Amino acid sequence: VQVAEYGGGLVQAGGSLTISCAASGFPYDDYAIGWFRQAPGKQREAVSCISRSDGDTKYADSVKGRFTISSDNAQDTVYLQMNNLRPEDAAVYYCAVARAEGDELPLRIARYDYWGQGTEVTVSS
Repeated sequence: VQVAEYGGGLVQAGGSLTISCAASGFPYDDYAIGWFRQAPGKQREAVSCISRSDGDTKYADSVKGRFTISSDNAQDTVYLQMNNLRPEDAAVYYCAVARAEGDELPLRIARYDYWGQGTEVTVSS
């Protein structure tokens, strides 16, 4: 099993950044890949998720219209394109994998079994 995030860094407010997640080797027929984030002193929160089988996506209200999740199944990689970044988007971003259950696109942390180590995104104002 591999879950590893890449591409974090420093970006100015209003700028863009794309982070990626290499995820493979899971004992599931189908699964969802989610992005979560945790800022210092705050609880981890869901950002977005995508179904590996049909590419359906879901977003937290705080990032709708600014972030886009996508996947390249041939490369076992999921991307999170972040546009119009705000200082409040600064956090450690985590990628995680959950076994698929019907049509559900889970944004609940408890549904996710495998987690990466995170990649830090800093947004300067």
